[in-house]
Amino acid sequence: MDSQASSARLLCFLILSGVVSDLAATEVCSNTILPGSKGDDGAAGDEGDQGRQGKTGPPGQPGLAGEMGSQGDPGQMGKTGPAGERGNKGDAGARGPAGLIGKTGTTCDCGRYRKLVGQMEINVDKLKNTVKFVKNVVLGIKETEEKLYLLVREPRTFQQALVNCRKRGGVLAMPKSPDTNSLLAAYISQAGLARVFVGLQTVEQEGVGVAAFADRSPVQDYSAWAQGEPRGGAANSSCVEMSGTGTWSQVLCEASMFYVCEFARNRTVPATPLQ
Repeated sequence: MDSQASSARLLCFLILSGVVSDLAATEVCSNTILPGSKGDDGAAGDEGDQGRQGKTGPPGQPGLAGEMGSQGDPGQMGKTGPAGERGNKGDAGARGPAGLIGKTGTTCDCGRYRKLVGQMEINVDKLKNTVKFVKNVVLGIKETEEKLYLLVREPRTFQQALVNCRKRGGVLAMPKSPDTNSLLAAYISQAGLARVFVGLQTVEQEGVGVAAFADRSPVQDYSAWAQGEPRGGAANSSCVEMSGTGTWSQVLCEASMFYVCEFARNRTVPATPLQ
């Protein structure tokens, strides 16, 4: 019994001795620092960089539509609040610098220009009257709505008169209507002449004299032949003269006399005689 107790004590002594020796050896040889008690929380660190965006996840399934709620009753209108106090009037802003004064414009002298235009109109009217005087008095031109007529005071044969009128841009006058014939007759009479060449000629057909105008159109609807005219006969007496009374008569083509040229109103009549 004593021996067992002694053995137990010895065993305990050995175990304790080993533990103590182990502790002593750990303190002497080990560099390990045992962790102490937990300290206070440290300061928060700086925020890190933003991470890369992850992949887009698969689309979720659409949720079920919720039921529509019923509309609530309108609330009662609240009482009107008291009127706010009137604010103070703000200070007037500072006045900006004055703008530069522009140059003074030129006043339009409208009365002067109106007077100038009026004088120009007077001058134009005078010019028109002068042109009319030159045409009707100096040149002796007669006018209708469609034609101009010029009495040429140059004795010529019938053929020369035809050529001279064409050079002027016209033709020997052709009295195709009573009005034209009356105008030419008055023109001849006022000039103090007895007769002039006009644009008519006769040809004999089956013993009858047939007349045609200078533009080769035949005499049809109107004629003013003197009694016994046209006579027909020889070709050298087939030309036609008009008297101051307006009658037509055959005459020798080689005779020399004055003549009347006819022009359309859109043609210019030469003022100087042509030889």
